[in-house]
Amino acid sequence: MQRQKSKFKVNSKECGFTLVEVLVVVVIIGLLGGLGGGVYIGTYKKLLVEKAARDFFLTAKYARIMAIEKQRQYKIVLDTANNGFHLATTELDEEGGQTEQMIVRDSFCKPVKFNDATQFVNIQITPIGFEAATKEDEDEQSIVFSANGTAQTALIQIGDGKTHYTITISAATGKTKVYDGIVEDVDVGVIDLDAES
Repeated sequence: MQRQKSKFKVNSKECGFTLVEVLVVVVIIGLLGGLGGGVYIGTYKKLLVEKAARDFFLTAKYARIMAIEKQRQYKIVLDTANNGFHLATTELDEEGGQTEQMIVRDSFCKPVKFNDATQFVNIQITPIGFEAATKEDEDEQSIVFSANGTAQTALIQIGDGKTHYTITISAATGKTKVYDGIVEDVDVGVIDLDAES
């Protein structure tokens, strides 16, 4: 039996890819990966600022609720020197009979420390009794929530130089709101207590 020769000839020069073609594909994949990585890093940094603003918002809501429920003052202490904040209250020491300030640490509230890029950009807190803040108070300021549901008026801007969120706290109601943007873009206006729900 004789073998029949195939009618199709394979040209060995036309199979496969050249080194230049492979390198071009590798460079294109590298560029696309680099662009995707840049987008990912920008999104991640934005999420860190958003998380910091959300943590502050939730701590303020919790402070208001606890002040009303426990019928004593709670305050958010802004520690700008260490780039963070915590919730504090005063409790009676039954053994000594004295009150002492305690940092609130429970399943709903813990001290928060920002990442390196995120920080307090603008802090505007109306002092109680309108007294002026001293130099010692600049590194550690606080927002007090009273037992009747009121609080100090505050505008807090948190950002990383590119992304900013502003948190407002109303004096009359102690309620907190978060806005995307800087303090100058937020219109606080006058609060109508009858319209508040």
